[in-house]
Amino acid sequence: MDDARREPVLETRGKGDDSLRLIVRDLDLSCLIGLHDRERGKPQRLRVNMEVTVRPPAAYDDDFARVVDYSAVLKRVREAAAGSEVLLLETLADRIVRLCFAEPRVLAVIVRIEKLDRYADLAGLGIELERRRPGI
Repeated sequence: MDDARREPVLETRGKGDDSLRLIVRDLDLSCLIGLHDRERGKPQRLRVNMEVTVRPPAAYDDDFARVVDYSAVLKRVREAAAGSEVLLLETLADRIVRLCFAEPRVLAVIVRIEKLDRYADLAGLGIELERRRPGI
């Protein structure tokens, strides 16, 4: 077959540039959080969105041990919020990022947390924290 008519071949495996993103969209939680007494009187509703970039295996063959267990990630995030009495969204986001980095295959994390009921005229107000694993 003529070289000009060959299909291009993707050769990215082994170069270290492959990644997979675990996406958490619109996880609603409640926790005690806030600087002001009026905020800390009762749990506040929060919405969490995350992208967790992981190093994928060389191949997928339905082996659960080769992937990051997203149900375990969700469980840790829920527990972090439930047991939290932090003042700042930034502190909670930092804790969530650290929990994600406990999994060695995690390369980067983006966490967005919004307070849903803080202001009546806003759907949400929050922060986004993005971190890459050191050395990557």
